[in-house]
Amino acid sequence: MSFFKKLRDRMFRSSDKIGEGLEALVAEEGGAAEAPPAADAPAAETAARAEPEATKPGLLGRLFGGGAAAEEPRRLVDDAMLESLEEVLIQADMGVETATRVTANIAEGRFGKRISTRELKAALAGEVARIMEPVARPLPLYPKRPQVVLVVGVNGSGKTTTIGKLASQFKAAGKSVVIAAGDTFRAAAVEQLQIWGQRAGVPVLTAPEGSDPASLAFDALTKAQEQGADLLLIDTAGRLQNRQDLMEELAKIVRVIRKVDATAPHNTLLVLDATTGQNALSQVEIFRKIADVTGLVMTKLDGTAKGGVLVALADRFGLPIHAIGVGEQIDDLAPFDPEDFAKALVGQE
Repeated sequence: MSFFKKLRDRMFRSSDKIGEGLEALVAEEGGAAEAPPAADAPAAETAARAEPEATKPGLLGRLFGGGAAAEEPRRLVDDAMLESLEEVLIQADMGVETATRVTANIAEGRFGKRISTRELKAALAGEVARIMEPVARPLPLYPKRPQVVLVVGVNGSGKTTTIGKLASQFKAAGKSVVIAAGDTFRAAAVEQLQIWGQRAGVPVLTAPEGSDPASLAFDALTKAQEQGADLLLIDTAGRLQNRQDLMEELAKIVRVIRKVDATAPHNTLLVLDATTGQNALSQVEIFRKIADVTGLVMTKLDGTAKGGVLVALADRFGLPIHAIGVGEQIDDLAPFDPEDFAKALVGQE
């Protein structure tokens, strides 16, 4: 199964929420869209309103794609329609600022014309892809060995699983990988990484529960250098209850590993849980202050109706989005493709 098909099938909560909202919006009757034109209304708008209302296809027609484009329900693009569109996008967690900007761009060149659901989905997918295109970048690989990747994020975001998947994928691609289980306060995180390490044949360095994560990171980098490893992935704690403690812990990890390699870490990945919706925005703000975040990974897009938050993140922060996840299997994490994501988000085939 292609990742796009998997993404489209598993993002049903997001795509259904947006898709159903768009269908209801276009099918909506009455209101400003059907009001008689004012005497001074533009000729294009007057002509559009004078068009006969298309007959909505029956159930079988919708199921089997019957009916020409002219028979599709169409809605006049006016202020009322655009306000409803903005609300649909906000409910999908795209955020007020991004939803307003996307709606305004869709209105450009279409205001006063009638539009079908299919055309509206295509326009929305195009706008989403345009926003996402500049941030869609695979995790960069450098000739520097080992390349140190510090992985941060709140507990429960899918951080540990993401590290395991990345390690397995890089190992399968012929890279030598070392994992440091730096979340020494959660035994479950360490055990999870050990399972992934066994699956992939990747060494996982651990320390007794409650040990100093910086000391473990130092030992892991030293060992990775000795082995000539290509990549060192370092897990970290994600306790935000006391940000000062976390800030000091991450700062110490960076300070200690720079005693071994002054250029490390070479990447700092922030893993975000899509089900948190708008909370992801505040997490980015916090971790950008705590750590020098260089890129994002978004997980659990299969379990939420809030997939629009990824668009808000791209629009607001412009940080590279390296990968997205839609499940627990190793191939359920893939490089971020803006066009595939946009189509899946709006429920486009």
